[in-house]
Amino acid sequence: MEGIESSSSIRLSGQCMPETTDQRSDLELVTALNSGESTAFDVLYHRYSDWVLKMAWRLTRHEDDSLDVLQETFAYLAGKFPGFELTASMTTFLYPAVRNLAIASGRKRRRSIGGSEMLEELPQDSASAPNTGEDIAAVLSSLTDDHREILLLRFVDGLNQSEIAKRLDVPVGTVKSRLHHAVRILRESPAAKNLLQE
Repeated sequence: MEGIESSSSIRLSGQCMPETTDQRSDLELVTALNSGESTAFDVLYHRYSDWVLKMAWRLTRHEDDSLDVLQETFAYLAGKFPGFELTASMTTFLYPAVRNLAIASGRKRRRSIGGSEMLEELPQDSASAPNTGEDIAAVLSSLTDDHREILLLRFVDGLNQSEIAKRLDVPVGTVKSRLHHAVRILRESPAAKNLLQE
């Protein structure tokens, strides 16, 4: 699936989740879940499934893996009840789970696919790809996972360095260093320079 940035392109088991009118806060929903109200989980799922799927796609770049990460993330969340305490925003809590599950999924995929299939999944040379979105994906895929993740959190999600540090559970100095190196790599990349000149 090319360029998924919205889960509206992906149908979960062929069905869409119905719209919810529940206006309770995440904290109220967590309290309801701890009290045994299972419908509160459906509301949380509906509220955050698109976000989880976008993060999973961004990290895995593979539709099936993204859907697996989505399912496993909410299974992980469900396993926290009863007794779960929400001490940060729900996305701050979910992000490490999404990230770790996506990394594990990528490792599993690399171990399971053969050499010819792996070659088919490599990004095309940017000179032969007419689509700017594909060009950007190719440039980003040349970065390490840590550098790509930092750039996306900073420039796509608009998080500041402190928010990134909290989400990744690393010191702010590490965020600054990774961000600096990622930007330097992009500045020196001939593919990135070609993309900016187009």
